[in-house]
Amino acid sequence: MTPFGERLRELRAHKGVKQAEMAADLDVSAAYLSALEHGKRGAPSWAFIQKLIQYFGLIWDDAEELKELAFLSKPKVTIDTSGLDPRATRAVNILSQRIGRLGERELEQLLALLGDRPSRGQ
Repeated sequence: MTPFGERLRELRAHKGVKQAEMAADLDVSAAYLSALEHGKRGAPSWAFIQKLIQYFGLIWDDAEELKELAFLSKPKVTIDTSGLDPRATRAVNILSQRIGRLGERELEQLLALLGDRPSRGQ
């Protein structure tokens, strides 16, 4: 699941709608919403993010958060380290090999090191 998918599921649950109902309201398939929630699809289009903001009645910070989460929810990331310090290349390669073994505490520490705020509910 991606951060965007997690937030989308929270918003849908808070509104009390099922995927099929939400999909019909937004004129997309339930399979598409499921794929977004489970991180099997990349970030949605800007137009779809706007639809979601309107659908959930999000304003200000909540709307910005949803946009940011969509941007940060690419399940397959490519990092170009050409021209950077060789340690940068080493770091991203080690991270790519070990990311799946990091626990919750280590992930939060890594995010803090990178200057990211704790995820919602943490």
